[in-house]
Parts: sequence; structure tokens; C-alpha cells
Amino acid sequence: MKKYIIIGNGVAGTTAGENIRNIDKEGNIKIISDEGLPFYSRIRLNEYIAGELKEEDLVIRKDSWYEDKNIELILNTRIVDANPEEKTIVTENGQVLSFDKLLIATGSHSFIPPIKGSDKTGVFALRNIDDGANILKYAKDIDDVVVIGGGLLGLEVANALRKTGKKINVVEFFSRLLPRQLDEGGANRLQGIMEKLGLSFRLDAKTSEIAGNERVEEVLLESGEKLPAQMVIISAGVRPNLELAEMLGLNCGRGIAVNEKLETNVPDIFAAGDVAECNEMMYGIWPASTEQGKAAGINMADGEFIYNGTAMANTLKVVGVDVASVGKIDDDENFEAKIVSDEKVYKKIVFDNNKIIGCIMLGDKKGFNKITKAVAEKIDLAGLKQAILSPDFDYNKIL
Repeated sequence: MKKYIIIGNGVAGTTAGENIRNIDKEGNIKIISDEGLPFYSRIRLNEYIAGELKEEDLVIRKDSWYEDKNIELILNTRIVDANPEEKTIVTENGQVLSFDKLLIATGSHSFIPPIKGSDKTGVFALRNIDDGANILKYAKDIDDVVVIGGGLLGLEVANALRKTGKKINVVEFFSRLLPRQLDEGGANRLQGIMEKLGLSFRLDAKTSEIAGNERVEEVLLESGEKLPAQMVIISAGVRPNLELAEMLGLNCGRGIAVNEKLETNVPDIFAAGDVAECNEMMYGIWPASTEQGKAAGINMADGEFIYNGTAMANTLKVVGVDVASVGKIDDDENFEAKIVSDEKVYKKIVFDNNKIIGCIMLGDKKGFNKITKAVAEKIDLAGLKQAILSPDFDYNKIL
């Protein structure tokens, strides 16, 4: 009987466990997590902070799912040592576990820039349920919040706290919101919607200090402006959790280097999800973690699955507005961009000759999945190019 150990209980880890079990009906599968919940939705933590969901509502895989799959779930457990030659790992309570195949799906942690005062009481980052619970508790007694970072997570947590009655200022280093997902036109449209809801923004702005005695009292910008704040949320991106990889002597760049089978440089050790770097790509999106988890699980169980990468597509809702983007979205004189804009929607499709290489849809994401596939498969759309953004266009014609 083979012994499989998966470190990490997110989407990559649970998907891998499920795919191992689909092939190997008898093998021993353990999933180990340093968190206290079964697999839950991190992307819905903003709803938890807004008071719209309870902790149990976040759980995607209940205990019964693991029991039905005959997968042993070990929670609240950190790995403190590992030996690749002996194929063992050691838990924080001293338990030594052996494996035939090991998957590292340890995810990532919030990056905290070196901002003076970032260690003060009242400064938070949001990455897991414990962060969410701490933010929810602290927010009960405060009025003013500064969110540092105008990316996806920053805007989501800003809107969540707005719903609880807080006054919100968002500070963004770049000149527009969602710089990875939207061009200037789309970002301006979204900003206008959010400002009407009561959020305030400081763009092209850099934080010089989080000021106060022991607790946060205000945020100082390099421009000299002072923003009142009893709470600061830092949303400045993430970094992969590489501690276990380093113990095992795995090759790491930005993440753990893996091949198209999600294998590392050490035999029988795999990596998937936010911690993995495949063909020099770090994805950090749910679809990629799902596909990588599937590939890793199948290959760990001696199946055959080649991971060919994931289209860098994002679909989300910000303040109730659909936002979707894929591929190259910024203006470039070497490519042709078609834009449709009115009070309700902003759509942009970028063509390289007759092939779509990028798309933005704000306010209406109809047909986005078809366009994403057209980007990934480099489909020639010569006959459809002129009509593709018309209101009654049939996106089924793309494929």
C-alpha cells in the first residue's frame, strides 16, 4: 500500500487528494494543514468580514467528504523537519511520518512591505480565516480604515468593511486600481462606481509611516497628507511558503521549480498551487491551482497527466460589478484594440492580427469563457472580428 502525504489543504492539495483516490483505491492518503478548518474558500473571506457569512459557511469540503474519500485530514499541525533521503517528515509534536509520494501545496502568505509602524496594534493582512476573525473582532470598535493596496484583495476587504459602516481610504502605489486586471479606462469606470458608494482613493501614492503610540492612529503619505485610521489593512501581494521546500533541498526560484508533471528536482516529491513555479510562471489563481492539483495527484498515483499551463484569466465581482480579464490588456501600438463603453459596461478586446490576445469585461462578462478559450487556443477570428463586441453577438460562433 502506497503512502501519500499532502502538505496543505487548499484547492491544490484537496484536488490532488481526490485525484489520487480516483486512481489508487487502497493507498493511504494524509492531508496535513496548519489551519483549523477543512478546505474553505479564502476568496469569500471578504463576505465573512462583512458579516454576510459565518465561519462554517466558508467550508467547501466538510469532514464527511474526507471520510467518504478515505483521506485522513490532520489539522492544526506544522511540519518542522523533513528528510528526503529517508522520505520522512516530522510534525511539531514530534511525530515522524513516512511517505512514498509527497506533495507540497503550502500556498502563500501576505507580503508586508517595510513600512515604518507596520508592527503596531491595528495593522492587519488578510490571508486566512484567523486573519479574518481578528479583523472582524478589532473592527467593532473603530471608525476609520486605511487599506494599503488597490488590487483585488484590497478592494474586496475595503468594500467589506464599508458595508459595516467604516470610513475607507484606499492607498494605491500605481496610477489606477486593479492594475493587473484593468486598463486605465476600465479602472476609472470601477473607481467611479466605488466612489459613489462612499470609498475614497489615493492613487500614485506611497505610505511613509503608520503612526500612533502602540495603536494605529493615522497613516502618513509621502505627499505629506495624513489619513485618520484606527485600522490598517495591508494588501501588497503574497509570497510562497518555501520553508518546507528548503528543508527538503528543492530547487526554488520565486517558487518551487516543477516540470510539466509537477515534479520537483527530488524524486517522488511534487509541488502545486501558489507555491509552485512551472515554466517560470507563478499563477496565484484558483483555476491554475485546481489544474496543477489534478496533474500532481494523477502523476503521484502513477497516472499520466501533462500540465500545459493556465490562461491568466480573472473573473470576480467588485462591489457587485462583474470584472473579467485575460491576457494582454494595456494599450500597445503593435496591436489593435476594440472598445465598447457606456454607462453600464466597459469592454475591450485586444487583437494580434485576427487572434484575441487580451480582453476586459466590466459590468457584463457574457461570453468571457469563450474568449478565454480563444486566447488559449489562438483561434483565428478573421470573420468575426468586426462584430464581436456588438450587443447581440453570439459567442458560440467563436468555437
